[in-house]
Amino acid sequence: MEKDNFVKFEIDENLHKFTKKKNIFSEKKFFLKRRSSIKDIVESFGIPHTEIGCLLKNNKELNFEYIPVKGDFIKVRGVTPPLNVKLKTKLRPVNFDQLKFIADVNIGKAAVLLRALGFDTLWEDRLDDGYIARLAESEKRIVLTRDIDLLKRKSIVYGMFVDSMEPFEQTKLIVERFGLNPPYDLFSRCTRCNSILQSVSKEDIIDRLLPKTKIYYNSFFICPGCEKIYWAGSHREKIINDFKNIGIKIQD
Repeated sequence: MEKDNFVKFEIDENLHKFTKKKNIFSEKKFFLKRRSSIKDIVESFGIPHTEIGCLLKNNKELNFEYIPVKGDFIKVRGVTPPLNVKLKTKLRPVNFDQLKFIADVNIGKAAVLLRALGFDTLWEDRLDDGYIARLAESEKRIVLTRDIDLLKRKSIVYGMFVDSMEPFEQTKLIVERFGLNPPYDLFSRCTRCNSILQSVSKEDIIDRLLPKTKIYYNSFFICPGCEKIYWAGSHREKIINDFKNIGIKIQD
């Protein structure tokens, strides 16, 4: 009978934040009206595939292409931090050889903080979803966003729904999700454009320095991309203290 033609899903509690708008919580019956991949079915519940750690049927892992059949009982498990993107899994057979990020407009300030920690993080306030998805695929970048629909794009292998509005808290969540452990290559990147900084002599830029900066500082770096100048001023110490205050371990 058609009413018996369903698949039963057990959904992890940590995924309920995605399903609550559809009144789906621990269990869900999905009636099979046509052939659909398990990725499409689970995402119809509101859960982006990037937030799924594994899919289990009879304790065997499934991939996203699996086509559920009548009577299946499938467990949907969320991502358990730290997520190692360098390892191939059943759900993600494409591994990344290094940690690189791309952030959308809602994660812009956290993107700047990730750059301060030394992580390659692309971000511009004008990047559209299609461009982010294409670049994430071609350059093997992890997508950081609060846009659930963006994370449902099939071309995105690794991504994260950043469940906070506060930049330092966002950064902490990202650090925890992907196991971004110290030591960090602090202040090695331009926080404005993401380029790797280069050492520059004081004499070569002295005409661009404020009077007190000329007096008290002697070591400088310059961005080869946007030519912004950096030095170890009080602003740097404030950022380090802010990182420490939220539990990100910075080695002195």
